[in-house]
Amino acid sequence: MAHRPPRDFDEQERQAREKLTAHRGMATWGERLVPLDAFRQAAANTGLKLAPEEREAALRAYRAAALDPTPVEGPYSRIAVFGGVYSNHLALAAVLEEAARRGAEAVYCLGDLGAFGPNPEKVRPLLAQGTPAGVLAIQGNYEESLASGREDCNCGYTDPRDNHFAELSYRYTAQNCSPGFKAWMGTLPRRRRVRVGSRELLLVHGSPRRVNEFLFHSTSPAPFLEVLLDQNRCDGILCTHTGLHWHRRLPSGRDVVNVGVIGRPANDGATHVWYALLEERGGDLAVDLLPLPYDHQGLAAEMRRERLPEEFVETILSGWWTTCLEILPARERAASRF
Repeated sequence: MAHRPPRDFDEQERQAREKLTAHRGMATWGERLVPLDAFRQAAANTGLKLAPEEREAALRAYRAAALDPTPVEGPYSRIAVFGGVYSNHLALAAVLEEAARRGAEAVYCLGDLGAFGPNPEKVRPLLAQGTPAGVLAIQGNYEESLASGREDCNCGYTDPRDNHFAELSYRYTAQNCSPGFKAWMGTLPRRRRVRVGSRELLLVHGSPRRVNEFLFHSTSPAPFLEVLLDQNRCDGILCTHTGLHWHRRLPSGRDVVNVGVIGRPANDGATHVWYALLEERGGDLAVDLLPLPYDHQGLAAEMRRERLPEEFVETILSGWWTTCLEILPARERAASRF
């Protein structure tokens, strides 16, 4: 029986450091990498020079809260929230069981019911289960595209290889979703507001600005997130779309949570998926990002029966992404196997 050679963890750490530092001192400008000083100088030359009082007025206008007629649901003491089902009906059934076991009063999905996985129609009946209201969902880019008959998923990828696999996934999902399911997707709201304890939370797919904006942990600095919260008059933002979960408590005491997805693993070599449980605890908002085991072997077998790309199956079985990697920022890409 052949044995694999032992892994050289020192060499892996060295390679990871090299990935992280490869772009140090550089800035991304369109499709080019340029010296950071050159980028700063170009930005300074392009920007406006304002008097101090004009600058303050411009900042106040920029951070001003926009009117939002979205009604506030709740209040609840505990909710479960997940994103990106990606047709993974086995993980959806598992998360509904877990939410009930943990006493969630409401269950929310942040969009992308289809994509990646097999037989999207199997998701539909599960959405009526769980709490009395069923799963309370919003539209992601998949729902927007399927309901409106678009030719692509509007995922937001720019790399040709990423878009190739996104096209395969979207075409399969579109062909295997009934007209009734697609029409129902189009009735979902694009955002929700939910009160947990005393905190008002805004639920979106990508970001409050765009349905397909990627809010990665490494590229979402606190000042930027504070502005999003100011502009949207909320105590917290819950999002998904990136496929990678994270939570940040900001200096203002407010929260931004990427709840991750239940459709595929989080590119960490583990086969489980992730969801979020939020609750009022001692007058504060407690956020728990929780791993969710499910029958990933069964899903992989079903994907093969449906002749989905073997690259997708490998991700389910290994926990490592094999596609849609080029969109990852440097720090998230450095944590990848590929």
